[in-house]
Amino acid sequence: PEDRHRRGLLLDFDLAENSILGDHYRQPAVSGLGDVFLNDKGIRERALQVINDFDVRPPNPDLPARSLSGGNQQKLIIGREFGPGPKLLLVSQPTRGVDIGAIEFIHRKLVALRDAGCAVLLVSAELEEVTALADRLLIIHKGRVVGEVDPKLATIEEIGLLMTGGNKD
Repeated sequence: PEDRHRRGLLLDFDLAENSILGDHYRQPAVSGLGDVFLNDKGIRERALQVINDFDVRPPNPDLPARSLSGGNQQKLIIGREFGPGPKLLLVSQPTRGVDIGAIEFIHRKLVALRDAGCAVLLVSAELEEVTALADRLLIIHKGRVVGEVDPKLATIEEIGLLMTGGNKD
């Protein structure tokens, strides 16, 4: 989400609880007849998996989300959303407000997911991020797609011209 504090995390909830947001109705978060009971052991295991796979520090699922740095909060969200192998992932501003180490880590994870067959739709205000990660780039101006370019071949000037409503031809 664009705003990890308003839409991505419940800051006063612990990392374990935050690791299942959006998936709280599926295994391993639930158990029992009709899957109506929260499974504390399953939730904790899921949290530890996210923490380990995405190098969330400190690695303690009992800590409140607000105690993490911005980069570690973002890694927790991305790890949660990568979850059980999505076929499509929409990411908006995935590296906003994080340090360079977290940016590189998140980029590597997005590329690995793409390489595993997931379609990744990236929305970012960072042109360098988009051109580095995208296979194709659709430029939107005033709510309409105004061009498509190969991000590896297009110049920043060409992309910028399209972004402002100009025509590359």
